[in-house]
Amino acid sequence: MMSVTVFGVELMRKLSVLTFLSVDGVAQGPTQLDEDPSGDFQHSGWMADYFGDVMDLVNDNLMEEPVSFLFGRKTYEMFLPRQTAETESAHSSLFRRSEKLVVTSTMLTSDWENSEFLNTDAIEQIATVKQQVGPRIQVHGSLQLVQTLMAHDLVDEYRLITFPVVVGSGRKLFETGGPRTDFRLTRHTATESGVVLSVYQRT
Repeated sequence: MMSVTVFGVELMRKLSVLTFLSVDGVAQGPTQLDEDPSGDFQHSGWMADYFGDVMDLVNDNLMEEPVSFLFGRKTYEMFLPRQTAETESAHSSLFRRSEKLVVTSTMLTSDWENSEFLNTDAIEQIATVKQQVGPRIQVHGSLQLVQTLMAHDLVDEYRLITFPVVVGSGRKLFETGGPRTDFRLTRHTATESGVVLSVYQRT
């Protein structure tokens, strides 16, 4: 579904998914050693060697304003400690001042400003938010949430960061059995270390 822009603001808000992927399609536990051990996953932190390289790639290409962020609870808590330092980077400042929507059944409040918690009927609430006037919504990590959004046909754009790593096992972003969906490549670039950014929008 196409969005409409009025005075620089999109109507029918676009929902983008920003995901780290291995060459073999694994999206589970990419950043931290203890990030996601579910399913006896033993490889969390598999992109750690590329962290500085990829953060520059993300900051330079995928953090456009205005933007709202959508998190699952675990990913929200991963970001939270880094946003409370007295001296913040431009990256963390963007997170702090932007709207943050959090899908959770356990959190009700947070000291991190501009946070809103979706505690009940989260998918219905997200679908409603997409119909409102406002900036693009970007999902970071939150694999379980992303797959739920995909199942409800709420994802408009994939921002995929692919690493030159074969993990060998783990949960993938695109599980088998989903419907065929066509996309167009709207942006792509690569780093010298072989990390590739690809942005795909639904046709």
